[in-house]
Amino acid sequence: MDYLFIKTIHIISSTILFGTGIGTAFFMWWANKTGDLNTKTYAARTTVIADLHFTTPTVIIQLVSGIILVNMLGYNYSNLWLILTYIGYIIAGSCWLPVVWIQIQLRNMALEA
Repeated sequence: MDYLFIKTIHIISSTILFGTGIGTAFFMWWANKTGDLNTKTYAARTTVIADLHFTTPTVIIQLVSGIILVNMLGYNYSNLWLILTYIGYIIAGSCWLPVVWIQIQLRNMALEA
């Protein structure tokens, strides 16, 4: 595989991941601020869809492309900066998974209201 292609995929997926995270957080916050049930329902449903179609794939792409890049460049997996990266990835995932569960619960509550 071509290094620049994998690196480009890695960078683009990180941009999509960051943008989707910020965008959906703002979207949910703004919708909840309105007090309108239809707006809240739409935002919650759309946020869950965005997480499914954008966030989840990019989280996987980040992991896979990162591993490929480490192998291509011959880095040692025990380098300090890589260990810190693993820790950051685990912390981010540990924060993200409960938020996804909460978003699904909010969507379900809004649909039932």
